[in-house]
Amino acid sequence: MNARIPASVLQPAALQAHVDQAWDDDIVGQLTDYIAIPAKSPMFAPDWQAAGYIDTVVRNAAAWVEAQKVPGLRLEVVRLPGRTPVIFFEIDAASGADGAAPATAQTVLMYGHLDKQPEFTGWRSDLGPWTPVYRDGKLYGRGGADDGYAIYASIAAVQALKSQGAAHPRIVGLVETCEESGSYDLLLYVEALRDRLGDVGLVVCLDSGAGNYDQLWLTTSLRGNATGTLKVEILTEGVHSGDASGVVPSSFRILRHVLDRLEDSATGRLLPAHLHCEIPAERLEQARAAAAILGDELYKRFPWAHYDCDGATAFALPTTTDPVEALLARTWRPTLSVTGADGFPAMKDAGNVLRPWTAFKLSLRLPPLVEAAPAVAELKRLLEDNAPYNAKVTFEGGGGATGWNAPATAPWFARAMDDASRAHFGAGCGYIGQGGTIPLMNLLSQGFPAAQMMVCGVLGPKSNAHGPNEFLHVPYAKKLTASVAQVIAAMAARPVGADAAA
Repeated sequence: MNARIPASVLQPAALQAHVDQAWDDDIVGQLTDYIAIPAKSPMFAPDWQAAGYIDTVVRNAAAWVEAQKVPGLRLEVVRLPGRTPVIFFEIDAASGADGAAPATAQTVLMYGHLDKQPEFTGWRSDLGPWTPVYRDGKLYGRGGADDGYAIYASIAAVQALKSQGAAHPRIVGLVETCEESGSYDLLLYVEALRDRLGDVGLVVCLDSGAGNYDQLWLTTSLRGNATGTLKVEILTEGVHSGDASGVVPSSFRILRHVLDRLEDSATGRLLPAHLHCEIPAERLEQARAAAAILGDELYKRFPWAHYDCDGATAFALPTTTDPVEALLARTWRPTLSVTGADGFPAMKDAGNVLRPWTAFKLSLRLPPLVEAAPAVAELKRLLEDNAPYNAKVTFEGGGGATGWNAPATAPWFARAMDDASRAHFGAGCGYIGQGGTIPLMNLLSQGFPAAQMMVCGVLGPKSNAHGPNEFLHVPYAKKLTASVAQVIAAMAARPVGADAAA
């Protein structure tokens, strides 16, 4: 029956049914096993090679892909000396059941990663980072949504196309294992595999977020990231606080003073002008459209602290309740987060001692158009110069990644995204910036400036990647998988010159 389906005509309901079955019969089980493996990224597991967890998830994913017997697929686990491994696969272009060949000789690049963030605290008593639980359509546990599902969804999308006898272009896959550490190995692999990547015309990256679970969302920008450790040393050892305080300045107070150079603590605005950029008019327009769809869910989606206040429940407040401002603040403005601290004893061990030093791990989110390397260099100068009380102040950069602003959207791609969203979600495609960082995207935009970028993901409201109770919204993932298949088919079917068509 499949051979009678024209290559240029997909049946969305049948496509979705094929994808749903793949998820229900196989992929959920694969991801359940994946979540149980603590394959933490090298930044959080320096002994990753000896531990073997990254090798295990790579081996499992590669074996699963090969077991699918996708016609024309070849897979290799590539290992550069001293580097985290990647999975590379390629699938030959295929003509449709009606004999029609793909209308493009370009390649589709499908991206994902298998390394994970660390455990973090605060998981519900019935959940845990390495304890997968599938309940009410949500698969809980670390890494399923960020981003272990990507390789499985990618192959399922290809299989769904083949189930309908649809034509598709040549497809390659690149699945890395140090994304959560800043993808510092990835450039080496891209260079090593450049000739095998081919002429990339479409990138499918499933490591991003969704504004809601009601439609397909295309990511239009990503913030960059710069990390490092700020340390203030004032003594060589701790001393009695009753004896020294008032004479010896607190290392914590000095650190606060130094951070005042960077951030207005009353508003959270970062002060250096070089950390800001002008927001493009198109992105402002898209932010207004997305805010009109999402409304106050843009800030209500977070797990705000609440407490009893005179018999009523009071909630902590966001920096803004204007949906447009909330969206821009988390996608186009720089922010500072303190993600770790050292030099502090545990509360139960904290005596009356003036501590000799304090260190904070800083994480700066940078606007998409701000270059990371100069920002980190300027940050070091700003924080270290002219230290208060002549204290020893050091900032050791932990890495940085420049953000990304999507290239102009080709008409065929815009139509394909909207058609896929309406076919599988019943609503048009939304456009939204994201506040996180995917280092690969800026690299690919530079290497393949004409490629369209299908940057999507399952990280919708309350999915809480990197935090406690992370979950993969399986119904959304199924629809996203089918949408990927439909967009790839649209690329194969577009007529010559479609990119320039109105």
